[in-house]
Amino acid sequence: MSPRPLMAADDDGIIPAASFSALLSRRDLMPSWELPAGELDIPEATTILAMRWADGILMAGDRRATAGNVIAHRRVRKVYPADARSAVAIAGTAGMALELTKLFQTEIEHYEKIEGTRLSLDGKANYLARMVRSNLALAFQGLIVVPLFCGFDDREQRGKLYSYDVVGGRYDERDYATTGSGGAEARAFLKGVWRGDLRESEAIRLALEALIAAAEEDSATAGPDARRGIYPNVVTVSADGYREIPDDELAPVAAAAMEDRP
Repeated sequence: MSPRPLMAADDDGIIPAASFSALLSRRDLMPSWELPAGELDIPEATTILAMRWADGILMAGDRRATAGNVIAHRRVRKVYPADARSAVAIAGTAGMALELTKLFQTEIEHYEKIEGTRLSLDGKANYLARMVRSNLALAFQGLIVVPLFCGFDDREQRGKLYSYDVVGGRYDERDYATTGSGGAEARAFLKGVWRGDLRESEAIRLALEALIAAAEEDSATAGPDARRGIYPNVVTVSADGYREIPDDELAPVAAAAMEDRP
């Protein structure tokens, strides 16, 4: 008995794939980037981090984007929901990173509609690795996108965290991960203070302190800006799903963290 095709062919005789980007490519609708000749100051999203806490994973990113030595934007969002139980954070070429995030969100939704089942967390991580890998030619031209991804695994009943390299390599991270221009400073800070039994409130405080420490050493990273009301994007993913921490909850924690800096 021959296997049943995933879906019937459409009016053009094309059988849709479970991959939304593959479907767009077949119809020559896949967006593409070409780097023009000459030097361009393209906005870059900078520092992002993620860490495990007792009930899940926390992700955070500063809000600054730079173009060369100029602050291009002060309110860039770098952490997004991938779906109701996972999140993705972006660093690198800002415009491409945002497009990759939107396409990744659509990929997950498209797969689940076509297949009629939820994609596993590892499957989502692999999808994202393939998308980063497909950008390799542009990465050689300087248009680099390096994300972090996390989610709550229903089968293992725990939060899981993944990091990536510029060629699409996927790495399972045990405790915490950072990337971006201030990633080394943020990682050095977390190395000294992270522990596995953190409560959510403690993880939020450490994430803000790590970004503040990075901002003190890296001009492309911004700490909390109380005067303008700009605070990092901070989200948690647990058995209860994706939750974005509101600014009014972050403000007093950021103020205390800034005041306690030596």
